[in-house]
Amino acid sequence: MATTNRKKTTMSDSHKAALAEGRAQGRAVRNYLEAIEAHKPKRGRKRTTDSMTKRLAKIDTEYAEGDQLKRLQLAQERLDLQRELSTAQSAVDLTALQKEFVAAAGPYGERKGIGYAAWREVGVPDAVLRDAGISRS
Repeated sequence: MATTNRKKTTMSDSHKAALAEGRAQGRAVRNYLEAIEAHKPKRGRKRTTDSMTKRLAKIDTEYAEGDQLKRLQLAQERLDLQRELSTAQSAVDLTALQKEFVAAAGPYGERKGIGYAAWREVGVPDAVLRDAGISRS
C-alpha cells in the first residue's frame, strides 16, 4: 500500500481561543447544573448530621447481631450514610458557580440553540436566567 502525504494544517490562534472559550463555557454550565441538582430540595424530613451519625452508631450495633442478609443491607446503608454525610459537610459555593454560569450561559445557549424553557426544565431559576440575559422570547 502506498502512503499518501497529507498536508498538515494548523489551527489559527483565533480558532484555538474559540475552542478554549467553548470548553470553559461548557464547564461552567455543567458545574452549575450539577450543583443545583445535588442541592435540590428533597421531599420528607431533612436529615441532620447529628441524626446521620446516630444512625451510623446504631448500624454498627445492629451489624454485629444480624444475619448475613441483614449485614449486607446494613453495609449498604452505612456506605450511603457516609457518602451523604460527607457531601453534607462539604459546602458548595453556589454563588461562585452561579456567577460563572451567568457569564457563560447566554453565549453557550445561543451557540447550542438552547432556549429559556429548556433551562427552566433542568431547574435553573428564572432570576439566574434573567441575569444571564436569557429571556422567554
